[in-house]
Amino acid sequence: MPNHLINENSPYLLQHANNPVDWYPWGEEALNKSKTENKPIFLSIGYAACHWCHVMEHESFEDAETAAFMNEHFINIKVDREERPDLDNIYMQATIAMTGSGGWPMSVFLTPDLKPFYAGTYFPPVQRYNMPSFLEVLSGLSNAWVNDRKEVEKTSGKVFQHLNTQIKSEDGEGLTRDHLDAIAKAIQESYDWGYGGWGDAPKFPQPMALEFLMHHSSAHKTDEYNKLIKHYLYAMARGGMYDVVGGGFSRYSTDNQWRVPHFEKMLYDNALLVRAYLHAWQFTRDPFYKRVVKETLEFIAKEMTHAQGGFYSSLDADSEGEEGKFYVWMLDEVREILKDEAAFFEAAYGITAKGNWEGKTVLQRSMDDTALAARFQINVETVPTKLAESHSKLYAARAGRIRPGTDDKILTAWNGLMLAAVAEAARVLADTDAPVDTYRDLAVRNAEFLLTKLRPKGQLRRAWRDEKTTNEVFLEDYAALILGLIELYQTDFNNKWFVAARELADEMIERFSDPEGGFFDTPIDGKNLLFRPKDVQDNATPSGNALACEALIKLAAFTDNGTYRDIAEQAFGLVTKFTIRYPLGFARWLTAAELAAGTLKQVAVVGEAEDPDFQRLLKSIQVEYRPSVVVAASSSLEKENVPALLHDRPMMDEKATAYVCEGFVCKQPTTEIETLIEQLNS
Repeated sequence: MPNHLINENSPYLLQHANNPVDWYPWGEEALNKSKTENKPIFLSIGYAACHWCHVMEHESFEDAETAAFMNEHFINIKVDREERPDLDNIYMQATIAMTGSGGWPMSVFLTPDLKPFYAGTYFPPVQRYNMPSFLEVLSGLSNAWVNDRKEVEKTSGKVFQHLNTQIKSEDGEGLTRDHLDAIAKAIQESYDWGYGGWGDAPKFPQPMALEFLMHHSSAHKTDEYNKLIKHYLYAMARGGMYDVVGGGFSRYSTDNQWRVPHFEKMLYDNALLVRAYLHAWQFTRDPFYKRVVKETLEFIAKEMTHAQGGFYSSLDADSEGEEGKFYVWMLDEVREILKDEAAFFEAAYGITAKGNWEGKTVLQRSMDDTALAARFQINVETVPTKLAESHSKLYAARAGRIRPGTDDKILTAWNGLMLAAVAEAARVLADTDAPVDTYRDLAVRNAEFLLTKLRPKGQLRRAWRDEKTTNEVFLEDYAALILGLIELYQTDFNNKWFVAARELADEMIERFSDPEGGFFDTPIDGKNLLFRPKDVQDNATPSGNALACEALIKLAAFTDNGTYRDIAEQAFGLVTKFTIRYPLGFARWLTAAELAAGTLKQVAVVGEAEDPDFQRLLKSIQVEYRPSVVVAASSSLEKENVPALLHDRPMMDEKATAYVCEGFVCKQPTTEIETLIEQLNS
C-alpha cells in the first residue's frame, strides 16, 4: 500500500510513495501526530538527483524490518529540499552544528516541538565506513527518547539556542571599494593554478566568484584577473564536468582535475555558468566561451524545457542503477561510431582501452586545438568543426541509451536564474551565429509561464508540476524572478516585464523584510517552522538576500525610488565581516556590492522601434560587457508604465537619442554611436 506521499507532486517524494516506511509530507497532520502520540520525528531531506539518497532508500527505506521499526517508534517525514529550502536550511545548520559537516540525504531526529537532538547524513544498513548501521541509530535514539528524555531535551535545547544565535543580524558598515579590491586579490591568491578553482576535491564550480572578478575588473579597468578567469573557465569546460557531447555542466568534480563529475545536471549550475561564460565572451571574444554558451543553452532547450515554457530542475546522475552510465564511453564504441574519424577523436580526448574511470572513459580534452592540428597536419581553425561533427554522431548514438531520470518540477528561483541567462544571451549574441531568436522566444515563454502558472491569482509560488503549485514561496523566488524579468526587459523592452518586476519587488519588501536589515527567507505568514530563517550565505545557489539587494539596486536606478536603494544598502552591513573573511561563500554579495560601490550608469534610449538607428544605439550598449549599466528604451509615443528613467526624454531632431546619467548628473543627450560609447566608457 502506498504511504502518505502518494498525493504529493514532487518527483522525489513520489519516488518514496511506495516504500514500506509510513512517510508523511511536512505538514499539520504529521506534526500533530508527533505531539499526540508523543513520538520523535525522523526527518529525511533529499532531492531527486541525489545519488546517495537513492542508495539509502534502497538499502533502508525499502527494507521491511527497518521500515517496521521506523513506523513503530517514529513519525517519519520526507522533504524535497528543492521545494522546501527553508526546512533544508534550518536543519542543515543543525546537522553541521552537531556533526561538523552536512549533505544529502540529511537525516535529522526532532522532538515534537521540532527541535533537533540528533543528526547525520547517509547511514549504511550494516556497520560500514566506520559508521553504525541505520537500525542501530534508530534503536539507540528510540531508547534514549523513552528512557533518557531529559538528556534528549537538554541536547535539543542547546542546539536550538545555538541556531537562534546564528540568525542574529550583524550590524556593520557596507563594503567599500578598498574592501572589494582586497577581496579580489585574496581570491586570486588562494586560486589553484595547477588544476583551476579553489580548494581540493570535491571541486564545485564557483561562477559567482568569477562574476565578481569580471565585474571588479570592469569597474577598475584592469586586466589583472584575466589570466585566472581564462584558466578557470577552460579548466571546467574541457570535458569531464562539462558534457562535450550534449552540452551542460554536471554538479561538481569528484577529483582535482575536473575529470570525473558527480553526473547530475542541475538547472541552477547551468544558469550561473552560462552567464559567466557569456560575460567572458563579451570582454574577450574568445569563440570557445561562445561555443559553451550555445551548447549549454541548446541542452537546456532540448532536455530541460517543458512544452509550456518552464525549465525543469535536474537530470539524475544515475541510469539503469549506475552513476554516469549514460555519459561514459568504451574505446570500441567510439571506434564503431566514428569510424575513420576515431583516431582524431581519440587523440583529442586521450581515449584508451583502459579508460580513465572504472574501465570506461569520461570525455575530457587531453590535447588542445593547436597540438591536434599539428599532429594531424590540418588547419587549426577546422579542429572545432571536426570535433563538433564527432560530438553530433556520439550524441545520436547516446540517444539510444536509457536516459537518466528528469526531475520535471519547475522552481521559480531556479527558473529566474536561467531566465536572466537566456534573456541576456538573446541580446548579447545578436549579430553572431547564435540562434538569438530561439533564445528570445525561450525567455519570453519562460517569463509568461512564471507569471501565470507560478503566480495563480497574483500569488507567487515556489514550485509547479502537472498543473499544481505548492503553497509556499521564498525570498529567493521573488528576488531571482525580479532579476530575470529585469534582464528580459533590457532585451526586448516590453514594459510588462518591468511592471511585473516592480510589483514583485514591492511584495517582496512587504512580505520578507526584517526591520533590523535585510530579509527573512520565509514570508511573514509562514507556518510550522522552528524559527524564521535568514540565510545570508551563498550556497550552490545565490543567497536570496544578495539577489534581493542586487534587484533593488537596479530597480532604484530604473525608478528613482530611493527606498529601494536604502533597503539594499542597509542589508550590506549584515555580511561585511563574513564577506571579508570568507569571500567565496558570499560571492553574489560581492557582485551586488560592486553595483552599490561604483557609479551605476543609467541609460535611456528613445526612438521608433523599426528605426535602424534606434537599434544600432541599443546594440552599441548591449554588445560590450557593461555590468554597471542599466538600460531603458521605448518609442517616443510610449508613456504608460515606462521606467522613470524614460520620463521627459524626447528625441532630438526627430532622431533616435540616448541619454546617459551617472552619479546624479546627466550627460549631453546624443544621437551618435561614437559619442554614446565615449560617454559609457568614461
